[in-house]
Amino acid sequence: MRFFLDSLDADEARRVKEWGLLDGAVVRPDAVLAAGRDYRKAVSELSQVCDGPVFAAVAAGEPKAMYKEARELAKLGKAIVVRLPMTREGLRVVRLLNDEQIAADVHLVFTPLQALLAARAGAAYVSTPVGSLDAAGQVGMDVVDAVVRVYDNYGLQTQIVVDAVQNPVHALDAAAMGADAAAIPFAVLDRLFDHPLTAQGVAAIRTHAGEGPRRVEGGGVKDA
Repeated sequence: MRFFLDSLDADEARRVKEWGLLDGAVVRPDAVLAAGRDYRKAVSELSQVCDGPVFAAVAAGEPKAMYKEARELAKLGKAIVVRLPMTREGLRVVRLLNDEQIAADVHLVFTPLQALLAARAGAAYVSTPVGSLDAAGQVGMDVVDAVVRVYDNYGLQTQIVVDAVQNPVHALDAAAMGADAAAIPFAVLDRLFDHPLTAQGVAAIRTHAGEGPRRVEGGGVKDA
């Protein structure tokens, strides 16, 4: 499973790249707007750091405007994947972009049938926001599991992205179900390294190696 960093911060991308885990990036317009930054500039900066696909979302809603914006976004980097919504208009634009060999991701996919339609339209990726489904009272990963099974039934090549990952359990479930990628915020990705027993084991090794805590006893310094 590939790790797509869900971030607008190029510095976070560089850190994840140092870990060897920067397989792609997702740049969300709402996060960029909240930060008071220019969306296209943020996408361009991430593209310069990331060797894998960088997902850039179209904001327009009318097909002609969506198509025009999608083509402009594609010019921001060689690995740009244009994000289009799961709507009739969005899928129409996906087909047009296919003719120009511009990769598209259909996002806001909340049912296996929507995922099937996106694949039929020729989407390179399909993204299901599991955090949003969980917040709405559904089990987001159950939807992902169903999408994986539908795609396997028909040998569909569209890649499945588990979007809006909220915690390490989402990431684990995504890998166990066979999703192609997970879009993970830096704070969650950073937690994937950690476990209390790992920390205890590392502390024990350092103590035995003479790097552990030391205490003063009887006028001398001794290992704790």
